[in-house]
Amino acid sequence: MNIANNKRKRDSKRKIEKTFTELLQYKEIQEISVTEICKLTKINRTTFYNNYLDIYDLACEIKRKLEQEVTNLYQDEREHHYNSNNFSKIFQLVKDNPLFFKTYFKLENNPNILTSNEHVQYDINLAKEIFNNEHIDYHIEFFKAGFNAILKKWLDNGCQESVLEMTKILKTEYSNKLNNNSIS
Repeated sequence: MNIANNKRKRDSKRKIEKTFTELLQYKEIQEISVTEICKLTKINRTTFYNNYLDIYDLACEIKRKLEQEVTNLYQDEREHHYNSNNFSKIFQLVKDNPLFFKTYFKLENNPNILTSNEHVQYDINLAKEIFNNEHIDYHIEFFKAGFNAILKKWLDNGCQESVLEMTKILKTEYSNKLNNNSIS
């Protein structure tokens, strides 16, 4: 295995992905060309096509990487079947990588960081307690949508609040549900 070539390939991919995410902040995906990315990264088209089929393949790869990072945050919880309800991990990941998460939200028609049980182990027991074991799937979908809305708003505001403040905002919203089990 040629380590120098592997490093060069990783560096090329990193440059391509970084340039693409930067362009995507002020252009729509269909307005971005391989030629433009190659010119800005100073690589040739062959290098781009050795790594990606096209712009959309590049977008899918970035999306997949971000989802994998979220999945990795909660690997231990999924393996051991528990839930810490520690969303500060995701907030920290987003704060450390705002450009990539802005890209994720821009690439998805219906963005959802918490896409499935593969990514995060939902606290079904807490949901059952709060909602008397009724319509749990709907409550989980509502929570995911709300969580993603909070993340997107935070990103749109430049992640001004700290990870601790964001975790507190989320817990406050969720604890209001704990305190008011019924909605009139």
